[in-house]
Amino acid sequence: MQIFQLQSNMLKGLVERPFQLEKDIQIIFERNLSEFTGLEFIKSEFSIKNNRIDTLAFDSESKAFVIIEYKRERDYSVIDQGISYLNLMLEYKADFIVEYNESQAKNLKRQDVDWSQSRIIFVSPSFTDFQKQSTNFKDLSIELWEIKRYQGEILTINPMQKTKSAPSIQQVKSVESEEIQKIAKEIVQYDEDYHLADKSDDIQEIYEQFRDSILNLVPDLEINVTKLYISFKRNKKLLSVLKAIKNYLD
Repeated sequence: MQIFQLQSNMLKGLVERPFQLEKDIQIIFERNLSEFTGLEFIKSEFSIKNNRIDTLAFDSESKAFVIIEYKRERDYSVIDQGISYLNLMLEYKADFIVEYNESQAKNLKRQDVDWSQSRIIFVSPSFTDFQKQSTNFKDLSIELWEIKRYQGEILTINPMQKTKSAPSIQQVKSVESEEIQKIAKEIVQYDEDYHLADKSDDIQEIYEQFRDSILNLVPDLEINVTKLYISFKRNKKLLSVLKAIKNYLD
């Protein structure tokens, strides 16, 4: 992606300013976490069972913990570390809740957390095709976010989207890792099909027409799907769609 600056009706290409350290990425991301992701910052350098997590965050919308890891180089395996950290979170749930309560001075209980929505975010200036392909499973909660810095302190943040035809990791017969099998059973990836599966043809058709119309009208909207509803997101503001349609028809 090329980034230009318009000066006197002339385009000037912006020069990328690479990050020298992973810590530089982490500082920028943590200080602007809510603006970038809408997540609640919990802890930096969270240590648990001989592992150090770069950033621990909480998604108040899905009621789930989110682990964020920063990488400056491209020669690392996101799938291995991602699976390991997801498994760590699911195995030591109480430690994450204790950290939340101590750092936020709140009383979060185990039943208040939707562990099926746990996820990992890797943040890096770039990812290889292999890294993108290895995480392209619809029910594998590992996300890749690209961050780039340009002259003039201009930043671009680009969450990599999984393909619409992304398979389920349970379809891969060669996957025999106990960690992956455990995660595949506990983590649930909610999508449009999940919410529309038991709806009438009328509701499905109205939803699809409404979705396509509003996306054409406001192109920068994103479809946001949680366990409870489908909504559109724009600048951290949510508009519930399926609920509104159901209420109208009822």
